[in-house]
Amino acid sequence: MARLTRAEQQERTRAAVLVAARHEFAEHGYADAKVDRIAERADLTRGAVYSNFTGKRALYLAVLADAAEQARDSARAPERSPGSVAAALGAFARVWLERLPLVDDTPGKGHLRLRSLTGVLDTAPARTALAELVRFEALLLALALEPRRAPRARTVRLAGLAQTLLHGAAHLAENAPGVGDPFDLARAAEHLADITLTESTEPAHLPFIDPARPAADRWTPPRGLHDEITGRPVDLGDDGLVVVLGAGRLSAAQEAVRSARPGDPVTFVLVTDDPAETGRLTRLRIADLVGCLRRVFAAEDLPWPRVVVDDGAQVPAALGLPTADDRTETAICIRAGLIVARASGRGSGHAVANHDDQPHPTPSP
Repeated sequence: MARLTRAEQQERTRAAVLVAARHEFAEHGYADAKVDRIAERADLTRGAVYSNFTGKRALYLAVLADAAEQARDSARAPERSPGSVAAALGAFARVWLERLPLVDDTPGKGHLRLRSLTGVLDTAPARTALAELVRFEALLLALALEPRRAPRARTVRLAGLAQTLLHGAAHLAENAPGVGDPFDLARAAEHLADITLTESTEPAHLPFIDPARPAADRWTPPRGLHDEITGRPVDLGDDGLVVVLGAGRLSAAQEAVRSARPGDPVTFVLVTDDPAETGRLTRLRIADLVGCLRRVFAAEDLPWPRVVVDDGAQVPAALGLPTADDRTETAICIRAGLIVARASGRGSGHAVANHDDQPHPTPSP
């Protein structure tokens, strides 16, 4: 029998730890789970667990992310999308509400079904990242509600209201399983489409953003990236806009989408300096949302921007950025394989989207 390579052994160990952790969290809940018991369940040492995961919180997030990614990958798209925004919100709510705990679930098992984060995110950066992720999720849902175009600000707010309804129902069900009728909640989500919401004005800072810097730079984008929405490989050498956002700046995606020219591809690259926890939180939330979207919307109506989770900061490194953290916000415009514009700081996606993208005649080496 051939010996396992180091990478294969590490992957086997990681898989065993995740299985053991899933049972531990289901039985004892997050607060009372013990890393020592997880190691014992996996027939491993405590050190073997910590060689793959930085701590209990990272392990819990990994268990949830793994479940969300499995659900996403098994999702099957319908032949056609719901015919109206109201119908789409109702269908999305019905799919999302399937996770509500059952009456006979243990508290720990119910929390896993919900992919609950209650009591888990106890640091300011993690809570900020979650708030920004929720706003980013609202944008993605709005893009599915209004496919193949930049969604109206009202639609983004409407998607946010739907999220508030669903997460509020989940929080109640977490503490009182069986409370709240899923069919009533789905009908309530449908009726949100009729709520009167005014169109929001553009962010006040947009007129004061510095223009993008012209460039003619060659670059070698990293390989092996994939789009979280479709699962397809991503080539960042293609024409379009690439917007790199830290976990604390994801709300800037909306202004980049609204500023992009019709037909101009947009890729969001999500980065963090904490891949063990914030990176896994990002993967969890994006995979969870996309799994629902794939079951409700036809493939051609899924959100059109590409979303890349780059928790290894490969793209910032390829762009020559010295660091990438949760406050990163930078963007480039690519034409004919060249970077023709760069911008960094607040509003960078808006800046490159409005750049006159004619490349310089002589590429930089």
